[in-house]
Amino acid sequence: MEASKWMILFEPKNLKFLMQGLQWTIELALVSIAMSLFFGMVICALRISQFRFLRYPAFLYIESLRNLPLILLIFFTYFALPVIGVNLSKFWAAVVAFTIFTSALVAEIIRGGIQSIPKGQWEAARSQGFTYLQTMVFIIMPQALRKMIPPLLSQFITLTKDTSYATIIGLQELTGQASLTFIEYNNPIQTLLLVACIYFIINFAMSRLGRLVEQRMAMG
Repeated sequence: MEASKWMILFEPKNLKFLMQGLQWTIELALVSIAMSLFFGMVICALRISQFRFLRYPAFLYIESLRNLPLILLIFFTYFALPVIGVNLSKFWAAVVAFTIFTSALVAEIIRGGIQSIPKGQWEAARSQGFTYLQTMVFIIMPQALRKMIPPLLSQFITLTKDTSYATIIGLQELTGQASLTFIEYNNPIQTLLLVACIYFIINFAMSRLGRLVEQRMAMG
């Protein structure tokens, strides 16, 4: 009886059903990661700016988002924004929520990496005639990247797992498809174990890839 509950998951129609959810999960994670990285760099640039009118709003944004639950943001982008005339699909509502939340965390990771570089590096570069931008691009960032990669990777793995929250607004990503599957076939243990293995494979692969990149950078 238990074996049949496993085998039913690997029937072509059910496996295809779960893989459709996996496709949504991967697309949601990739788009959210790319947008979070871009906006995180922008927010970080504002956060470390010498101008207070840029630095303070970025600080307020980061601290506010770090202390809000992600689910609240998902509800806001999907249920509250339409009230003011902004209608987003389930996919893009989730992407916007993940981007808003994660970009604040990414900005802090990048800022921490940059500020971990000794001030002497800045002073030496400027004494050699480097501009601020040249110092940042050619001196600071190559060193800071080595320190940023592990926490960035950890954050993006967390984001990939958090895509499961999108099921609360009806987006049928992997966890959402799994819930429909075990409700229909009454096999929650088997279905959820299979989904857990899929999440593990994805995140373990991301972790290994990050370590390879970190090793390559360490080798110059």
